[in-house]
Parts: sequence; C-alpha cells; structure tokens
Amino acid sequence: MASSDLISVDDAINHLVAHARPVADTQTVALADSLDRVLARDYSVPADVPPADNSAVDGYAVRAGDLSQATLLPVSGRVAAGEAPGSLPPGTAVRIFTGSEIPAGADSVVMQERVTVTDDGITINAPVSEGQNIRHQGQDLARGELALAKGTKIRPQEMGLLGSIGVADVSVYAKLKVAILTTGDELVDPGQPLGPGQIYNSNRYTLLGLLAKAGCAVVLCETLRDSREATRSTLERAAAEADLIITSGGVSVGEEDHVRVVLEEYGGLSLWRLAMKPGKPLAFGSIDGTPVLGLPGNPASVLVTFLIAGMPLIRACQGRTASSGQGEQMPAGFSVETPSVRREFVRARKGISDEGPVVHASPNQSSGVLSAACWAEGLAVVPENNTLGIGDTITYYSFAELLE
Repeated sequence: MASSDLISVDDAINHLVAHARPVADTQTVALADSLDRVLARDYSVPADVPPADNSAVDGYAVRAGDLSQATLLPVSGRVAAGEAPGSLPPGTAVRIFTGSEIPAGADSVVMQERVTVTDDGITINAPVSEGQNIRHQGQDLARGELALAKGTKIRPQEMGLLGSIGVADVSVYAKLKVAILTTGDELVDPGQPLGPGQIYNSNRYTLLGLLAKAGCAVVLCETLRDSREATRSTLERAAAEADLIITSGGVSVGEEDHVRVVLEEYGGLSLWRLAMKPGKPLAFGSIDGTPVLGLPGNPASVLVTFLIAGMPLIRACQGRTASSGQGEQMPAGFSVETPSVRREFVRARKGISDEGPVVHASPNQSSGVLSAACWAEGLAVVPENNTLGIGDTITYYSFAELLE
C-alpha cells in the first residue's frame, strides 16, 4: 500500500486528541484516595511552605558573628520540632533538631557532627557561614503561588504536596467510563474448552489491564458476534453508558469486519488506516456523540496501538494537560535493512553490550504474538522510510512511560 493511502502516526494522534470529549463531571475525594486521579481545579498556596525558617539538620543554632569573638559557646537552650523557638541570647548556642523553627537572632545552624560538646558548651570545628543549614520560610512554596494546575494527574508526590498546603479533600474529575467490545465469533472466554477454529479472548484482558493502569472505569465489557445488527445495537448501548468505546477487531476490510462499516453508516468514521506497524487498520469515529476507538484484532497490535494512539486520546478525555514523555535516545542493538512506509514500533528492552547500554529487539515481531511483549519492557521506534544499523541512535519508550 502506498504511503499516500495511510495517515501518519503524528496526524492520527493530533486528530484523536482534537476530537476527544473531556469528562465534565467532578467529584471530591479524600486526599488519601486521590492517587491517579486528575485535578479538576487549580490549587494555590494558602500560606508559605515552610511557614517559618527551620533547621535542615540536627545541630546547634548560632549567630555567625559570635564565632569571631569566641571559640567556645555555652548552650543556652533546646528547641525540638514543634516547640516555640524563643530567642537566642548573644554569645550562645541553642540545641536544635531537623525541622525545628529557628530561634530569633540565630542565622546559622552547625551540624552536630561539626562540634565538640563539653560541660561548658560547644566548640565548632568547621567554618560557619550565615544562612547555612537553614530552610527559609516559603522556600518550597510561597503564599499565593500556583501549587498544582488543573489537569494534573496525582502521583504520590502530588499527594504529599497537597498535604503540605493543608488540602484534605481534593476536587477531581470523575473517572473516564470506558466500554470494551472485543469482536469475533471465534473468541472463547478463558476457562472454557476450545472448539474447532476457536481461540481464547486475550484482548479483553489486555485492555482491562491497560485501562486499569490508565485510571479508567470499565462500565461494559462484552464480546461482539460477527453480525452487523449485533454490532450496531451493542455500539448504541455502549454509547449510552460510556464516555469512550474501545473495540478490538472488526476494523479491517474483511466481510466480517463490521465495526468500521457501522461507523461509516453513522457518518462517524473520521480516521482509518495508519502508517504504523503493527496497527495499520486502526479506526476512529463516533456513535451518538460518543468516541469510538477501533483497534486491530491481533493481540500485539492491540497493545501497541493502545499505547501509541489510545493513551493520548484517553489523557485528553480525562482532562489531563500533560503528554507522555519524550523517550530515551539509545544505540540500537538490532538492524532494519528494508525501509517501510510505516513507522514501526518494535517490542524491545534495554540491555548492555560491550560498548555500553543498548536497545535489544525481540526476534519475533509478529502482530499476533504476545510473548514478545512480555519479554519486552518498552517500544523502540523505527521511523518511516528509514533503515537502521546496529549502533545507530533510536528512540526507546518504556511501557511505564507510555502508560503514564
């Protein structure tokens, strides 16, 4: 097939994102339950973090200017974290601990490892500069500044940051509701005996796992039989329940590929056939206003097209502002001698060669093989119309990065 008959991967992703229907409903959840949710509003800083100057180490609070006049400083007090700091009498030191507020008059903290303690006080055994080992008020966040923006996916570090500004309940978008429809009369659920010509439905479980990792709620999960009417009625029912429909199979050119045809009949097919390997027959459209992402039926193609095309769509539907990462530039440990009009996503993983870090490819890149994806830890990208030699630089994306 000529490249002019296919849509580029970049154009396809831009199209999907532009036609995403972001979730509008919001809800409030406890901070402890907010992991992997998406912020539905901006959060600004109500007060400086930290709220006052505090010690970064266990040690002694001093005035740097006092040290030029005395080598021995008596210890005049003790401040534990959470206690009122009081003030530092001139010519003395105050015992202090990590997180303790700095006493008035002190301008430095000396690590306890840098002092010698006697009954008469402390002798400091290292140079002291004004401001050392002090975390200043507002050093992390200043009152009024933006802490986290609407559309941010909450990771453990964002949970901690929200906690640091006193947020107990978080406004988040409702989880994206997704329907999974796998197609084919040959599909049998695991646990059932296989008849002639039948295979187990692996795509359902790949998609369930991917959507769980993506923070989505699966509201419908069914197998479509190879019937135009069954396909139409199930898509209509799914459109009434879900924010997004994802199908596997039924989008190629066979007589039993009904998903694409039904989308065409509804006038909702807006994208079909990508310059992508694996995953050329990917389709996109809508049923009654609900987006439908039609993935190919081959198991490896489902995984790759979901990660490359499906995740940008899902992020946009979730209201997220951040895109996926940029990958790593690494030497290739494999070669591609024949250029293709399609961009190839090679199941691969990082390793070590005699020359250093390298990306190795699974020897079996068939779109029907899942074992290569289990061996792999990510995808290496061979650009369209390019060959690749061993040692050439290639872009590598980990599965974790693509699912973020």
